[in-house]
Amino acid sequence: MTLDLRFYLSLILRRLPIIAAIIFTATTAGILYAVSLPPVFRAEARLLIENAQIPDELAASTVRSTADEILLAIRQRIMTRDNLLAIADRHDLFAGATKMTAEQKLVDMVSRVSIYMPNTQGNTGVVTVSFGASEPELSASVTNEIAEQIVQWSTELRTGASASTLDFFTQEVERLTDELGQQNARILEFEQANRDALPESLEFRRTRQAAQQERLLQLDRELAGLRDRRQRLTELYDRTGRVVATADARTPEEERLERARQELASALVVLSPTNPRVRALQNEVSALEEAVKEQRDAIGGGRLTPFQVQMLDIDGQIQFLAEQKAQVEQEVADLERSIQATPGNSIKLAELRSNYETLRVQYEQAVASLSEARMGNRIEATDRGQRITMIEKAVPPAFRAEPNRKRISIAAFGAGVILSGALLFLLEVMNQTIRRPSELAKVIGAPAFGTVGVIEGARPHRSAFSGNLALLAVLLINIPILILVVHIYIMPINSLFGQATQTPDLNEVAAPAASGTTE
Repeated sequence: MTLDLRFYLSLILRRLPIIAAIIFTATTAGILYAVSLPPVFRAEARLLIENAQIPDELAASTVRSTADEILLAIRQRIMTRDNLLAIADRHDLFAGATKMTAEQKLVDMVSRVSIYMPNTQGNTGVVTVSFGASEPELSASVTNEIAEQIVQWSTELRTGASASTLDFFTQEVERLTDELGQQNARILEFEQANRDALPESLEFRRTRQAAQQERLLQLDRELAGLRDRRQRLTELYDRTGRVVATADARTPEEERLERARQELASALVVLSPTNPRVRALQNEVSALEEAVKEQRDAIGGGRLTPFQVQMLDIDGQIQFLAEQKAQVEQEVADLERSIQATPGNSIKLAELRSNYETLRVQYEQAVASLSEARMGNRIEATDRGQRITMIEKAVPPAFRAEPNRKRISIAAFGAGVILSGALLFLLEVMNQTIRRPSELAKVIGAPAFGTVGVIEGARPHRSAFSGNLALLAVLLINIPILILVVHIYIMPINSLFGQATQTPDLNEVAAPAASGTTE
């Protein structure tokens, strides 16, 4: 099936008045809409995101937020309800709209504000801020205020973050200092309470325990020997009534008294009576004399027999060794208890020291972090870190940004073309009249033998007249509307015709020329 271009061209020419009327009407409506829209001016301010002036290898800021994160936080602050309504009140943006609610004002402000944040290159980029208003000066004023808020909040966010970091690590160092002191006090208190059962002295106590046990065995042997000797002397005395004679039958106290007297006599030869050594010997002699006197009184004041002297000597040695044994046994028992308590104390002390070491490591890390926080806070306080600066303030624009009347008019023209095409297609679909041999052949199922030319009649003239009438009606309606639009929004008609019909006066034109020639 071939495409009959001549037939479709004839259809378009036949419907041309209707098509022209639709396109003309749609274009006129688009122009009216574009002209009726109020002009919107958008002043733009440019902000620069700068990298830190001090390299991170030398001193790094403690603010780790990227430029995109900071700008996003600032944008959220700017677009808050209170801030936008406050900006509107300061600049009287809705002075004439007394019936607008706060929600309507907020929606309108959100649609006017534009903050464009492009992808940053290495944390460096340019931020464009704009605000739509009906007056160029008002747009520039509001745009500059929003840009200044971005710069101010950027500084506040970064300094606030660094100050919060510094405050946190300051408190952390103070807390760890207190905990270290408390833990150290616990360790000292535990060591003081268990000083005899600490793991550090365990080896010494075990050596001491072995030595004392050996000493205890030696004391038992000595005691056994003294008791055996006393028993044999007693048996010998009971059988014979006498004991082995000795050179001197004096008691040990008497012997010590004699030696003390000799030492005192020797000391008086070379020392004065007031010398401390002499006085100590005198006191010792007095004490021994009292002891000897008590012994003699106990046996009737007579002189001791050799048997009694030996018994007293043996009994004294037995009593002394018994006291030594009791002391050694007590010390061995104490050592045994302390050795048994040492493992538990070792575990508890290790736990206390482990906690102290953990706190010490945390303290050292906190001190290092505090130093970095102080440096980072100093960097942000002196504005040496990443920052946002205004590189170009907004100025009143010379041309409007919205609406784009040319684009709207072209879009209206395109809509008219589409509508006219759709209407033409719909009319052809609804028309079931046979107008071509191919349509007839499709109906009867056989090819046509011939065709008859178009017979001019009254109906085609009436159809053409109807189309021309429709086109004339559209023109008569739309042309006055276009003239009215030009008169209202562009230039008054009388002024336009006055400028077009005004002709320059020849005398006025010749006069300047003549004066120029004279000069």
